[in-house]
Amino acid sequence: MAWQPGLPVHGAPTWVIVVGESGLPAVAKEAGERLGVDLGRLLEAQQATGFTPSAGATAAYPLLDGDVTEVLLVGAGDGTAKDLRHAGAAIARFGRGKDELTTVVAEGIDDATLQAFAEGVVLGSFTYTQKTVDPGKPVLTRLTLTDGSDAVRQPVVDRGVVIGRTGWLARKFATTPSNEKDPAWLAARATELAAATGLEVTVWDEKKLAADGFGGILAVGKGSTRPPRFIRLDYVPDGATKDTPYVVLVGKGITYDTGGLSLKPREGMVSMKRDMTGGGSVIATLSALRELGAQVKVTGLICSAENMPSGTSYRPDDVIRHYGGRTTEVKNTDAEGRLVMADGLAYAVKELKPDVLVDVATLTGAIKVSLGSMLYGGLFATDDALADNLADAGRVSGEELWRMPLPAEYEDLISTPIADSVNSSKGPGSITAALFLKAFTGDVPWAHLDLSSIAESPADRFEYSPGATGAGARLLTTWLTSDTPTSGIG
Repeated sequence: MAWQPGLPVHGAPTWVIVVGESGLPAVAKEAGERLGVDLGRLLEAQQATGFTPSAGATAAYPLLDGDVTEVLLVGAGDGTAKDLRHAGAAIARFGRGKDELTTVVAEGIDDATLQAFAEGVVLGSFTYTQKTVDPGKPVLTRLTLTDGSDAVRQPVVDRGVVIGRTGWLARKFATTPSNEKDPAWLAARATELAAATGLEVTVWDEKKLAADGFGGILAVGKGSTRPPRFIRLDYVPDGATKDTPYVVLVGKGITYDTGGLSLKPREGMVSMKRDMTGGGSVIATLSALRELGAQVKVTGLICSAENMPSGTSYRPDDVIRHYGGRTTEVKNTDAEGRLVMADGLAYAVKELKPDVLVDVATLTGAIKVSLGSMLYGGLFATDDALADNLADAGRVSGEELWRMPLPAEYEDLISTPIADSVNSSKGPGSITAALFLKAFTGDVPWAHLDLSSIAESPADRFEYSPGATGAGARLLTTWLTSDTPTSGIG
């Protein structure tokens, strides 16, 4: 995606004009002269047949003369970053199978909105298929972007492309079928990305997990012939000192979730290849930090296992000893995500001693009951400033969060005389899951992101195609590459 100062002399065979509620961009008259068409009259004609400038709306018009063969009008709504992200995605969908588009946006578009537009183009381009017959149109090869002015805006566009790419990458991880994707596969992808993006990587196999006492990860992975992995990625910015803030991310990496012996029904099992969305988003986030110049130290911990039923599976009523010694009595083997995440959180607190701890997971179906689908992810936090910083990043990135309570009164719901806690109980499921994790976070400012509610799109709309959304990657990348991600926390 390239920014073009000034209108190109010729441009692509298809020109895209982004239209807001206030009308055509300022350079529309000059652009129309280049194209040999009155864009104002064209807009009026299209509006007469039902086109509106709502975000992502499109109307194509063929041209019979000249090198340019087509004009596409794309709605930008009220011009917010959110609406421009949707407009960018609509352009990418239209551009599938095309070599190049020239796109004209409003003159003086601000950095946040231009960045969101670039993100939308990347996200709307996402495809994943293993079809051998009729695999669909390839993604748009090139998009040239201009507002007609002499401004140089390529760095803003580039940042949007990188953040959009984290969402693309997390979505690709989550969409990959689980006959290909297992914990070792996820570790291999993390290792490849670490080598390409300047990260340090360490991987625990099942023998090292046992030797070091990662009882939760081992228990969940026991039923599968494909053993678990614990993956650590480390990013240290250039010029870091002992005073550089240190953030640890912990991601759920369940590469397939049958529910184990507490077997899910068929309908509940479909799509569980994306139950490693949290871990995938952590890997995708870490891969972008050096390119975007993040000024905080970050460690990503991915707790990966495949939850399968077999003669070696862990059982309801088993007692698990987690990293660091805390115990859990199992009541539901389908509440496995919190068991692997507990090991990662305990390791972070004991061994890494971060300033801030954030975990991300598709943890509970209950959060969808609370928040519905594709509007908000759930946010739980022990620190108000951390909650505010993450919520701000959610609004900027388009992966919005809604803060949920952490009432101590519900801790009795996960108590048991047999162990330090149980992993499942009656009551408010997303809250009790968060309270279970909270016990492993010590005194470190901590936030828990339960993103099941935004992890799967039902339709090809906005910036998403149907299926896994890769939720969390854009949010975390936006937060960690902001000017002050840890301001006020502590």
